[in-house]
Parts: sequence; structure tokens; C-alpha cells
Amino acid sequence: MKNFLLKSISFVFHPLIMPLLGVMFYFHKTPRYIPKPIQNAKIFSIVILTIILPILLFFLLKTVNKVDSIYLKSTKERLIPLFINCVIITLILIRVLTPNEIVELYYFFLGILCSTLACFIMAIFKVKASIHMIAASGFFMFAIAVGLHYQININGTIALMMIIIGAIATSRLHLKAHTNQELIIGLITGLFPQLLFMKYWL
Repeated sequence: MKNFLLKSISFVFHPLIMPLLGVMFYFHKTPRYIPKPIQNAKIFSIVILTIILPILLFFLLKTVNKVDSIYLKSTKERLIPLFINCVIITLILIRVLTPNEIVELYYFFLGILCSTLACFIMAIFKVKASIHMIAASGFFMFAIAVGLHYQININGTIALMMIIIGAIATSRLHLKAHTNQELIIGLITGLFPQLLFMKYWL
């Protein structure tokens, strides 16, 4: 039962869903008026580009034996998916979330791009960082920034995300997917770009 629960945590809080959670969190919390059709169009685009497209590309890579599992256990397996993800995020920044439209989400995704690039470069040098921690900590820092920006109480979100990040770390350690060092590297890699870009929109 414990093993199933910890595996489920890694699956439910997979890195692919974190960008979408960030977008939905922003639209839910922002006091700015953004027409519902525009919100729906952005969310639809993010779902297609950050979830459906990567899953389809994963199955293609698995078919040609470039990856073994969706968790990308080795640094060699990570190279192509991370590069593809960098291209996808760049496309989002150019076509979906431009800086003159929704600046907060633009810098959120710019932070995601920087974190992904850092993870890609580390993989080239055979340094393995937890992608789960990168994604969760990036969203966590963005949520804090949104709360500060709009002066709204997000204590519940912060508490929940701290529990989720702890659960993800416990899950990855239990499954022997990462070491403590790899989790810490992932945490820093996700947090730092979001923290760095806060000054451009706060």
C-alpha cells in the first residue's frame, strides 16, 4: 500500500502538469480582468503543448528506443526530451504567452525555460537533477510571487505546496529514483530562475 501511494505521488505530480497548474493558478488568483475566452484559449494551448504533445513525442521516442520510461531515469535518456521541451517552451513564449500580453505568465515560462536548459546542460555533463523537484519548486516560487504581486493571502497554497514538495521528495527517495543531492539540485534549479525573474514583473 505504501509503495503504491508513493508511486502514485510521482505520477500524479508529474512535471508535465506543473506549467498548466501555474497558468490555472494565475487565472484563478489575478484581480486583472482577462476575458474568459482568452483564458480558455491559453489553457487549451498549454494543455496541447506541455502535456499532449510531450506524451505523443515520448511514445515516438520509446518506439525508436531512445527512452525507456516516462521518468527518464538516466542522463542519456533525458537529452532529447529536455531539448524538445526547450523548443516547446520557446514556442509558447513566442506564440502563446508574449510579454506584452500577460507579463506574469511570460516570465513564469521564461523561468521554466531557464530551468529546463539548466537541467539539459547538467544532463550533458552527466549530472542528474530531479525534474519533479524542478517543476514543483518552480510553481511554488511563482505562486509566492503572485501572492506578493497582488497582495493576496495564499497561505493555504503555500502550505499545500510544501506538503506536496515533501511528498514528492519522499516518493523519489523511496523509489530510489534520486539521491538527496539530486533532489536539492532540482529544488534550487526550479526555484532560482523564478526568483531571478520576479524583479521584472513584481
